[in-house]
Amino acid sequence: MNPEENPWQTLSEKLIYDNPWIQVNEYDVINPKGGKGIYGKVSFKGLAIGIIPIDDEGNTWLVGQYRYTLNEYSWEIPMGGVPFDENVEEGALRELREETGLIANRLEYLSKIHTSNSVTDEVGHVYVARELTEGATEFDETEDLEVRKLPFREALDMVLENKITDSLSVAGILKYARQIGI
Repeated sequence: MNPEENPWQTLSEKLIYDNPWIQVNEYDVINPKGGKGIYGKVSFKGLAIGIIPIDDEGNTWLVGQYRYTLNEYSWEIPMGGVPFDENVEEGALRELREETGLIANRLEYLSKIHTSNSVTDEVGHVYVARELTEGATEFDETEDLEVRKLPFREALDMVLENKITDSLSVAGILKYARQIGI
């Protein structure tokens, strides 16, 4: 068997749910072992973008908010969605400014992430933002955010202590820590 070939066979597809952010489809399938079944897929209508702002002293900013889907408070890197028709880097800069008030003069690409590839085709990208200027936040109507500036090492410790659990944040913070040698 060629591992690059899709072993699934799709028999039919049905739209189950659609809103401005996501679409849910159900598929009748033949699975890799030949059995009939169903598969559900959540498709996002944009890219997930995470930004790790780093200032000249090695500080970063985290965003805290209550996450409805988890029913708990979450600390995360600044992040958001970028529609497919928007330039990804411009979207990253916009999200950083909206959530933290920070304006970055330089973005460095860090990572591509599939957020939960067993049920969604969502793709995330993480950037490191540098050469920062502080300004005013522009929260969306759905955002009630707390913004916290702290040494990057403390954000890394929060990941290692399971105080940061968001997938883009965890992956981005761990990859950046490895990149800078801590």
